[in-house]
Amino acid sequence: MKDAIVAWLRAHRHELKRTYAELHALAEVSWQEYKTTAYLQQVLDEIGIEYERFPTHTGLVAHWHGSMKSAYDARENGTVIALRTDIDALWQQVDGALRANHSCGHDAHMTMVLYALQALRAIGFQPAGELRILFQPAEETGEGALKLLEAGCLNDVDYVLGIHLRPDQELVYGQASGAIYHGACAVLEGIVTGRQAHAARPKDGLNAIEMLADIVQAVKAVSSGESTGQASCKVTKLHVPNESSNIIPDYGAFTIDVRAQTNEAMDALLPKLSAAVHAVGKAYGSAVELQSKNRMVAARPNPYLEALVGGVITELLGDAGLARPPVTPGGEDFHFYPLRLPELRATMIGLGCGLHPGLHHPQMRFQSDALETGAAILALSVVRLHGPG
Repeated sequence: MKDAIVAWLRAHRHELKRTYAELHALAEVSWQEYKTTAYLQQVLDEIGIEYERFPTHTGLVAHWHGSMKSAYDARENGTVIALRTDIDALWQQVDGALRANHSCGHDAHMTMVLYALQALRAIGFQPAGELRILFQPAEETGEGALKLLEAGCLNDVDYVLGIHLRPDQELVYGQASGAIYHGACAVLEGIVTGRQAHAARPKDGLNAIEMLADIVQAVKAVSSGESTGQASCKVTKLHVPNESSNIIPDYGAFTIDVRAQTNEAMDALLPKLSAAVHAVGKAYGSAVELQSKNRMVAARPNPYLEALVGGVITELLGDAGLARPPVTPGGEDFHFYPLRLPELRATMIGLGCGLHPGLHHPQMRFQSDALETGAAILALSVVRLHGPG
């Protein structure tokens, strides 16, 4: 089926690129992906795939039961394979304007998953069970995967494959990897409370800005102490709502971004960070509020799926096209799936695509021809999971 998949995608490359452009233009932030979901519904209606919506969020899950007579037959008598794509965009300044922007490649991921599905249907493939498509919202907040897990969308899934564009420094155009070793990440938010006073009498007050400055240095010291290079933490937001220059401010808010290459390293780092921040508050005689906003877990490698996808990449791109999985400090909530369901086999495919200047850059660009390659890898991986084909 390899040749048939490649030929169909080549014949439909213009439609594929048009779909990508349309999804790119629909960029919406986490939990607000209404137009994106409506677009996906329309495509699924056109190709005749059933799907389910959710009353509390913007996710969409499609089901293709193949030759089975029912979803029950698919679960009981066949393999359930899921393809997952994220659907949200980032909110960032682009050309001087704040707007939603697909600078992390989710528009490309949706396109590749949609065309892998359409290619398989067009060439006469029939799942020996079910092929499920997870259109997952809110990856950027680290919450979307948990919502699909709570809804039971993966309870009967045997394998789940994801895909993500990679920057040039990780994978070059013409290469792909059977996995991406994402790190763990967390976002902490805090509040400091001081005491207002006239700026001419600073000793009468407790300056929230000075507390924040010391917290920045305390966090920096914790990060500097992580000599292995496996973890980092840094203050990424500071806010003091003081409109007057002659008043000592009594309130400040801050955000800390935390990264670690393993879940164990993250578990060790967070208590150190909390202790350092609270020590600043104690030194000023004022408690500091600190809470976790969200957390993503590190990748859990699955050697079986990595090898299978690696074989598919070699079939399509040759030996030179198969790269080692990149180790990246970036986070990805995809990895909640195998963490919460230990029997689930999961891997995220890395796709080299000439991406520059980098992910999350407002002017992120990549070679659009790589979309065909990614769709082919996904489609042929599904075939190989069902047998030689």
